[in-house]
Amino acid sequence: MTEMVVGSEVGRRGTPSPPPPPQALLERLKDYGQEDAFALWDELSPEERDLLVKDIESLDLPRVDRIIRCSLGSQGAYLPAVEPVPESSVSTVEVRTLEDRERWWKRGLKAISEGKLAVVLLSGGQGTRLGSSDPKGCFNIGLPSGKSLFQIQAERILRLQRLAAQSNDAGFVPPIPWYIMTSPFTDEATRRFFERHKNFGLEVDQVTFFQQGTLPCVSSDGRFIMETPYKVSKAPDGNGGLYSALKLSKLLEDMAMRGVRYVDCYGVDNALVRVADPTFLGYFIDKGVATAAKVVRKAYPQEKVGVFVQRGRGGPLTVVEYSEMDASMTTEINQSTGRLRYCWSNVCLHMFTLDFLNQVANGLEKDSIYHLAEKKIPSIHGYTMGLKLEQFVFDAFTYAPSMALFEVLREEEFAPVKNANGASYDTPDSARLMLLRLHSRWVVAAGGFLTHSVPLYLTGVEISPLCSYAGENLEGLCRGRTFHAPCEISF
Repeated sequence: MTEMVVGSEVGRRGTPSPPPPPQALLERLKDYGQEDAFALWDELSPEERDLLVKDIESLDLPRVDRIIRCSLGSQGAYLPAVEPVPESSVSTVEVRTLEDRERWWKRGLKAISEGKLAVVLLSGGQGTRLGSSDPKGCFNIGLPSGKSLFQIQAERILRLQRLAAQSNDAGFVPPIPWYIMTSPFTDEATRRFFERHKNFGLEVDQVTFFQQGTLPCVSSDGRFIMETPYKVSKAPDGNGGLYSALKLSKLLEDMAMRGVRYVDCYGVDNALVRVADPTFLGYFIDKGVATAAKVVRKAYPQEKVGVFVQRGRGGPLTVVEYSEMDASMTTEINQSTGRLRYCWSNVCLHMFTLDFLNQVANGLEKDSIYHLAEKKIPSIHGYTMGLKLEQFVFDAFTYAPSMALFEVLREEEFAPVKNANGASYDTPDSARLMLLRLHSRWVVAAGGFLTHSVPLYLTGVEISPLCSYAGENLEGLCRGRTFHAPCEISF
C-alpha cells in the first residue's frame, strides 16, 4: 500500500500559473489608462500572449494617447460660424476665357516637363459597396476596353508625359512620380495588381506604394476596444492620414529629392479624373496659393455632398459635410449670382505646394485632433458601438495661408464609383455612361460620326487615354470616320 505524503510535490501538482504580463509594458499601459488590454491574460495560450504583446508593442502609445485625449476633448469646442465662399476665391467656368485655359495648360505642361509635379492617389478603400473585396482601383466599370480604374489613370499619366515631351524642345521629360496610398486591407492586393499588369507601362521607380496608418477603436471614455482577447480593434485613420503617412515614410523628402514643387492629390473612385491636369496646375501656379481644390456645383439643394465654406468672416476655407448643414443653409440663394449660397461641392481633387504639405504634416500631428465616427466595432462581445478616429484630406485647408477653388463641369471630370449597380447614383453603370458620352462628344467635335443600335444616351464610344487626355489631337484619328457604339478607339 502506497502512503500519500501530505504536502509533497506530487500533492501540489496542478496546472502551473501563467507567467504575468511583461511588467514594463503593463506599467506603460497603466500610465495611459489602458491596462484592461491585459484583462484576459490568464486565459490566453502562450502563442496568444505573444500575439497580444506584439500587438501592444506595435502601438506608439504616447501618440495614440495624445490623439485620443485631444480628439475627445475637442468635442463641443467652439467653431466660428460658416460663411459662403467669397466669389473672389473661385474661378468659375463662365468667366474663364479660352486665353486663360490655353495659358494655364501651357504653364502646367512646362512645370510637368521640368519634373516639378508629383501625383498622390488615395486608394485605401475596398470595393465593399461595389460587391467586391478587391481595392477599388482594380474595379472594371464595364467599358468596352475592360480597363480598370488603375489602368485608366496610369494611361492618363503616360499620355501627359508624351504631351509634356512634345511641348519641351529637349523632347524628354522626367517621369511623373505616382505615390499610391493604400491601407492594410488593400496594400498587398494593390501591389500584386500592378505587378501583374507591369505597372501599366509606367517605369518601376515611378510608382511608389505606401500605407496609411491605423488607430485603435475606442469606447466613449477613450479605452481600447479589444477585437479578440489578444488583439486591439483598429481602423484606418481616414484619407487625412495621408499627411502623417507621407511624413513617416519620408516620401516628402523623396519628393524634394526629385525636384518636386507641386503635388496633385485625388481619390481613386472617379472614372473621369484628370490626373495631373495641366490646366489646373497652371492655374494653381498662376494664383500663387498654398493649396487649391477643384469643385463642381451642387446638382440640387438636398444633394448629400460636403461643400466648401469660409470658417468665420475672413477665415480659412474648409469643408462641412451635408449632415452638418441645417435645411435653411442648403436652400439659401445668392441673389447676385442666382446660385445656391453654399454650392461648391468637394470632389476630392486637390493641389498642394510641397512646402505646404510639410507644414500640414507637422501641424496636424501637433494638434492631434481627429474626427470621431460612431460605428459598430468588432469586439470580443460581438459588434459593439464605439468610436473610430479619422482625419480627412480637407482638414489641411484650415492651415492654408491662401487657397483657391477651381470650378469644373461634373459631366467632364466627376464620375464617382461608390455604389453597386442598382443603386440610384454613383454606380459603375452611371460612371461608364458619363465617360462614353463625354468621349462621344469628343469624336463629334473632331469631325467623326457615330452609329448605334441602341439609343445613344445608353451607349457611346471610349477613347483610350493613350490617344487623348482631354479631347485634344483627335482630328487625325476621327475626321470623316464612322464609329459604331459601343467601341474603344485606340491607336
